[in-house]
Amino acid sequence: MYDQRFLYLTQKDVIEAGFGVDEVIDTIEQALIEHVERRVEMPPKPGVHPLPDTFLHAMPAYVPNMQSLGMKWISCFPENYKHGLQQTLGIIALNDIETGILYSVMDCAWITAQRTAAITAIAAKHLAREDSEVLAVVGAGVQCRASLIFLSNVMPNLKRVQVYDLNKEAVDKFIRDLSQYIEGEIVAVDTAQKAVSDCDIYVSATKVLSEPQPFVKDEWFKNEGVFYAPLEIDSAIEWETIKRMDKFLTDDWKQTNYFATIGCFPNGLPELYAELGEVVNGAKPGRENAKENNMIIAVGMAIEDITLAKKIYERAVEKNIGIQLDL
Repeated sequence: MYDQRFLYLTQKDVIEAGFGVDEVIDTIEQALIEHVERRVEMPPKPGVHPLPDTFLHAMPAYVPNMQSLGMKWISCFPENYKHGLQQTLGIIALNDIETGILYSVMDCAWITAQRTAAITAIAAKHLAREDSEVLAVVGAGVQCRASLIFLSNVMPNLKRVQVYDLNKEAVDKFIRDLSQYIEGEIVAVDTAQKAVSDCDIYVSATKVLSEPQPFVKDEWFKNEGVFYAPLEIDSAIEWETIKRMDKFLTDDWKQTNYFATIGCFPNGLPELYAELGEVVNGAKPGRENAKENNMIIAVGMAIEDITLAKKIYERAVEKNIGIQLDL
């Protein structure tokens, strides 16, 4: 027997570590480059599905150059709002590279929202028009809230955000909390069609369904040169929209193929232009003209979680945040 202690960080602790938007983007960009240059170990995430359209995923990863080793154990239960709970909950465990011992356990909800929003923002830097002004938001929950904050950091010309959600209270809170992040206006609309009809950037975060039921119609999009980031894979947006993209990207093609085996992309996988890291590291160009319609469907990678968690752990230690617990 021997003593083993680890640093436990609550969601409040993780937030109070004070890791800013620019720092998150920098960390995720580095992780993306490590990924496409094949310097990571990250098996496709296995999962269990206790109820329809729910899952718990185990997401292990190792990124040697960023000294990050660990696993995220994350759940997604879309009906959690009925219980006053977030849809996405879970933990991240970090392990020492030399000994394998556990040295930190932390909440993963904030980290998941931040790294996913960072992926959207990084993709927008390369794939959206620089003069994009109108952002369509379908789903006013945690993920789209984070996405707006990150997009406002990389798309300074945003003048109007059009928000649709079935939950009017969520829309009101979205507007109240986030108006400070853009110089223009955030407005509520009463249909998804009104949200998307004249947009330059489209972001949605609704339910990830085992059998996609798209409700955002391709015919509603009127503009050329739109950047699309549906965060629920293909559950909300029609196949026709995905199929007509000039450039279709994902974060990890291997895991995108895995998701196709468990119900996503029932019409088949779109033709891949690039993994996002290939654009970030300059191996492939991003947007090349104003008329391109470009899309990223990111399935989420464990390397994003554990590299960001490692940085937050280091900041928490510097600030003496968290509780040391015995294992």
